[in-house]
Amino acid sequence: MLQFSKFKITLILAVLLAGLYTAMPNLFSAGQVANLPSWLPARTVSLGLDLQGGSHLLYEVDTGALVKGKLDGVEDEVRAAMRDAKLGYTDLGVKGEQVSFKLRDLSALDAARTALAKATTGMQLDMAADGAVSISFSDAALAELKKHAVEQSIEIINKRIDQTGTKEPTIIRQGDDRIVVQVPGVSDPQRLKDLIGKTAKMEFKMVDETAEATGTAPPTSIQLPELDDDGKPGRLLWIKKPVMVSGETLIDAQQGFDGGMPIVSFKFDSVGARKFGDATKANVGKRFAIVLDNQIISAPKINDAILGGSGIISGNFTTESARDLAILLRAGALPAPLTVLEERTVGADLGADSIEAGKRACLIAVVFIAVAMVVLYGLFGVFANIAMLLNGVLMLGFLSAIGATLTFPGIAGMVLTLGMAVDANVLILERVREEMRNGRSPVNAMEAGYREAQATIFDANVTHAISTMFLFAFGSGPIKGFAITLLIGIVSSVFTAVVVTRLMTSVWLRQARPKALPL
Repeated sequence: MLQFSKFKITLILAVLLAGLYTAMPNLFSAGQVANLPSWLPARTVSLGLDLQGGSHLLYEVDTGALVKGKLDGVEDEVRAAMRDAKLGYTDLGVKGEQVSFKLRDLSALDAARTALAKATTGMQLDMAADGAVSISFSDAALAELKKHAVEQSIEIINKRIDQTGTKEPTIIRQGDDRIVVQVPGVSDPQRLKDLIGKTAKMEFKMVDETAEATGTAPPTSIQLPELDDDGKPGRLLWIKKPVMVSGETLIDAQQGFDGGMPIVSFKFDSVGARKFGDATKANVGKRFAIVLDNQIISAPKINDAILGGSGIISGNFTTESARDLAILLRAGALPAPLTVLEERTVGADLGADSIEAGKRACLIAVVFIAVAMVVLYGLFGVFANIAMLLNGVLMLGFLSAIGATLTFPGIAGMVLTLGMAVDANVLILERVREEMRNGRSPVNAMEAGYREAQATIFDANVTHAISTMFLFAFGSGPIKGFAITLLIGIVSSVFTAVVVTRLMTSVWLRQARPKALPL
């Protein structure tokens, strides 16, 4: 029936007004949006990298360094286990993708296996008859380790960028060990690289005072550079390898000031606070080093036990570098170093050109479709054109409401949807013409046209929506942008083409009561 209850009419108008309400901020510039009344929404459609301009970076996760770091840790555990078991060995070290050494006493193979059981959990332990021992990851464990490293890197990059206030970054995996990072609106890729590329692995270690005095050190100590007043690596300090407290136990880090100088304050969780308190209590009068990515930020003397679980890091910071360090510490350390393979900057002018091209394409498409519909279907073509414009408003409003990012492929999806939006009206009106030729009255012909064409319209759009959902599920980047815009357009076009035009036609039939339809 072409009859509409008051409830249905109210519901249709509510949907249209909600779409107009959420789409309205997109009609104003950024400066004008800020001055809009508070009762209007402030959220607009976010523009993607290709429209707004910004930075594109392609990273490779250095999984080799990750494996080397893991094996270095295993080496330390093996050394401690063999020392505790009082077993002699020679030539302990990391060689390739394994830790190897040789037992001095061949009769101690079983004792060594028992001693190394904890240190080699989840790893392959091979012992030869000549006393050669090798410890390595299995192929499956190695693949899982690398996969987890990439996934964790994506998560940490996302946290780091989010804390800068940047809207809608795109961070996706590419291949086995690569990550694509696209950040719209960021025109300084160097700061972005500095923020993303730092591993930010913070450790608190003791300074080896004996090695500093004698110039020689045991295998359990290593020399690391201390940053000078210019923030560059300076003199080398002997640092004990065992980690006093790891940066993984940090729960907060903030940029602040102490005596007018920028500093970074930090706070440990309960576990980290206890370890830090115990370590400083046991080493009063000695120096400990704050190590970030194998560089010493500072090496202060422990004057008293630090039991509060918090402290400050001072150094030659600028306000920006202190803020960036705080962001890095809050987001966490990357599991492996990142290498930049590709770097591109998309200028805002290119993005503006793309937007203008998209607007021009939409305008030309709408004009040609509108003229064709009026020529072919007269007044009902006008109704279809109004529905097409409302479809565009609903699409824009929904994209704004869900915070979607509009890319150039997304604009292509909008243009395609507008072109397809009148398909349903064409099917309906051609069916109405057929009913009129069969001698039906205007009201009956229009009712039959909507009723008979409705099933075809829904079937066509359901299959269209299914294919679009597959695009969204299996695509990435621009493909997802195209798919989400197209999916929203399918839903809104069915609503406007079938429901809204039916309401307009019903109102016109009631008012005009025509003896024949102008088709």
